[in-house]
Amino acid sequence: MLYQMYETQRALLSPFSEFAYTSAKLYSHPLSPFSHTPLAPRVSAGLGLMHRLSKEYEKPEFNIHSVKVDGIDIAVQQRVALEKSFCRLLRFKRFTDDPPMLTAMKDQPKVLIVAPLSGHHSTLLRGTVRALLQHHKVYITDWTDARMVPAAAGPFHLDDYVHYVQEFIRHIGGDVHVISVCQPTVPVLAAVSLMATHGEPTPRTLTMMGGPIDARLNPTTVNNLATNKSHGWFENNVIYRVPENYPGKGRPVYPGFMQLAGFLAMNPDRHMKSHYDFFLDLVRGDGDNADSHREFYDEYNAVLDMPAEYYLDTIKVVFQDFALVNGTWKVDGELVRPQDITESALLTVEGELDDISGVGQTHAAHGLCKGIPEERSFRYDAKGAGHYGIFSGRRWRENVYPEVRRFIAAHHVPAETKLTLVPTSAPARTRGAATAPAAKPALKIAARARGSKRAAAKRAR
Repeated sequence: MLYQMYETQRALLSPFSEFAYTSAKLYSHPLSPFSHTPLAPRVSAGLGLMHRLSKEYEKPEFNIHSVKVDGIDIAVQQRVALEKSFCRLLRFKRFTDDPPMLTAMKDQPKVLIVAPLSGHHSTLLRGTVRALLQHHKVYITDWTDARMVPAAAGPFHLDDYVHYVQEFIRHIGGDVHVISVCQPTVPVLAAVSLMATHGEPTPRTLTMMGGPIDARLNPTTVNNLATNKSHGWFENNVIYRVPENYPGKGRPVYPGFMQLAGFLAMNPDRHMKSHYDFFLDLVRGDGDNADSHREFYDEYNAVLDMPAEYYLDTIKVVFQDFALVNGTWKVDGELVRPQDITESALLTVEGELDDISGVGQTHAAHGLCKGIPEERSFRYDAKGAGHYGIFSGRRWRENVYPEVRRFIAAHHVPAETKLTLVPTSAPARTRGAATAPAAKPALKIAARARGSKRAAAKRAR
């Protein structure tokens, strides 16, 4: 009933939201006589805030139509490379009529960004995509709102997520570089592990950012909620069926509005202050800051429903049984063995102030991927970065992305060559879960083929 009650409330508030929007314009438009009254700025700002708090937020668009590379504008077209019931694989195809740039772009690495299926849409990674497009061919997973998937499509489990990732990797090709952000670090590691076990080509590199590989380490509020409540509690208290007015009517889901409430409850004071500052910006006529607020919350408040089976599987496998790190996770009856990965390079990225995935949780992947030689195993700690800062915003652009770019480039060189990098702050070559500052000295990385031969020799011995 909760979902139906929410839909009723949304329907009742919709006319009020539109009225508030129109009235705000009435008190702010320069041609309106009401805009010249003494309290007009405050009335308009108050109505504008009411509109923002009561409106429905639709899924935003990526709106990436061009990127600038070395001073040249490159056109970008969004395409659907592969479509599944619960996800679309999007490709951002770049175009240019500059011959040297076209030649350079043809040889650039292919990158698959696996976006989280954890409440927000993949457009939350818009900044990640935009930065990567400067030097890479970019694909991203675009997960479908479960309420829009007809019940006839069947359930969607965590195992299905793993299979989707494998299918996307095979579609793009074995020379792809995979970046997983937050939640998908676990199923991506499982997908690549199973591919390695079967003898399939694995991605050249795996970059894992802010994910709960080992949620036992430095648990956060999110981790504690998942471990302190029983599996049955989640099934009985957060799972509801989609109402009749959506294509997925009757499908059990974890509703997006409940997820958003949880996000807001983690930092209520920060969000209240942000909305009050927005009100003051409107009163002062500070359009730039007001637009920044709108842009952020248009994205933040746009949420999707998750399939109930997938959500409950994730709670049990990742946060309660810790099946990946305990070596007990089976996908369709087959044991997940990260130690079988030998041909890929691994970079883990953590934020110093991450309050979603605690310190050490992502770096724990190194302890599981024992088949990856030390010379292809790296980690990076983003100083001063929270969870979102490791994949969006200034710290992503200025600190994290340069490290990710160097890492991918180092393992994309021809097999016969050897590349020497001298980064300003190279990822440390340490294994295990403990955090450590980034290494300062020059970094020499052998080509992929030479590392593969050494790994093969070790196995032969």
